Amino acid sequence: MQLTEATLEQHWMPFTNNREFKREPRMFVRAAGMYYWNQQGGKVLDGSSGLFTTAAGHCRPEIAKAVNEQLQTLDFTPSFLRGHSGAFELANAVAELTPKHLDHVFFCNSGSEAVDTAIKIAFAYHLAHKEAQRTYLISRERAYHGVNMGGTALSGMVKNREAFGAVMPGVLHLRHTLLPENRFTRGMGEKGVELADDLLRFVQLVGEKRIAAVFVEPIAGSTGVIVPPRGYLQRIREICDRYGILLVFDEVICGFGRTGDSFAASSFGVTPDMITMAKALTNGAQPMGAVAVRDSIYRTIVDSAPDGAPEFFHGYTYSAHPAACAAAIATLKIYETERLFAKGRELAPYFLDELFGLRDLPVVADVRGFGLLAGVEIKPGAAPGLRGTELQAKLFDRGLHVKTTGDVAIIAPAFIATRAEIDQLTAILRDALKEY
Repeated sequence: MQLTEATLEQHWMPFTNNREFKREPRMFVRAAGMYYWNQQGGKVLDGSSGLFTTAAGHCRPEIAKAVNEQLQTLDFTPSFLRGHSGAFELANAVAELTPKHLDHVFFCNSGSEAVDTAIKIAFAYHLAHKEAQRTYLISRERAYHGVNMGGTALSGMVKNREAFGAVMPGVLHLRHTLLPENRFTRGMGEKGVELADDLLRFVQLVGEKRIAAVFVEPIAGSTGVIVPPRGYLQRIREICDRYGILLVFDEVICGFGRTGDSFAASSFGVTPDMITMAKALTNGAQPMGAVAVRDSIYRTIVDSAPDGAPEFFHGYTYSAHPAACAAAIATLKIYETERLFAKGRELAPYFLDELFGLRDLPVVADVRGFGLLAGVEIKPGAAPGLRGTELQAKLFDRGLHVKTTGDVAIIAPAFIATRAEIDQLTAILRDALKEY
């Protein structure tokens, strides 16, 4: 299709300044490995794994083959009262990667749906546990939990909330852990563990048996890579245990090897009651999300229901879609056979060395990171976020794609990246930042 003002108008783009984009479109036309190609044929290094999705690199033939064969064999089957073998094979494969006892997997189509599913599971569990009064949900400032109504209510990013009113009642927010004392800290900061005690204040505010669940991103990704202080997640876990509150880790970004282990829960040594996941589950090749649930939660809900009726009244038309399952099974096999989680873990020190080397630039306000996930924050321009948007465009034009949020460039290369590609990434980034 020829790109003209008229042909661009009909598509209402998500999270995009549509007017600006349609005046000066920047398009991708193909991808392979670590690279995209733009509409002029220029090569663009992918510094954010697509949207934290494509951890094994772009256009993997193994995944394309698996999806193609699946679509020619069984293109669709409803998951309501029916099933297909791929869904069960994938659930078992995911359960092999999750922490012990988080071995029941509910499939959906995105990270947003995974979060809303986890909310419903929490409410269903407490109802089955004879504690239906537990209706409060806890999230954090600067949190991002997707864009469905439940996730929007949990969100702690103002722009994600302000147009949508209260969204859901009964949501309280802990303070975020992005502290100036921890600036330019590599890995976990030493300051801020006491912020976990905000949860105790909320217990005292609403009552010891009123909170259903706490939702936490082990590393807050979309808000600009906020790594937790040492001991913070352990303290949240302790308080949840004391008061019967479910702990949900949102690992849509940092799951599947981003922190060096299968899930950040393992990297940080804290086991939640549920994990939400998406993105790298299928290497971005098909839309898919999932929730891994502790066995005791699953058993409580299932065993309390009367015979002959669904135990959990929730699901989506495309839950466990055959093509998405095929893509995910092929993806997990690639992660295993190519040892990509281990390769990412081995590359991480060099990656962080290079990113933290940018701190000498006057415009750089902070660098933070863990594993193969880092945020480079720049000093704001005339208004917050303007420089970040401008920087993303500058980088694209120089041959580098990264995600920006506000004035933070979020760097998350695929696990197949080489040291030379990390050098290329940081060189382009340095060149652009030197202009400020």
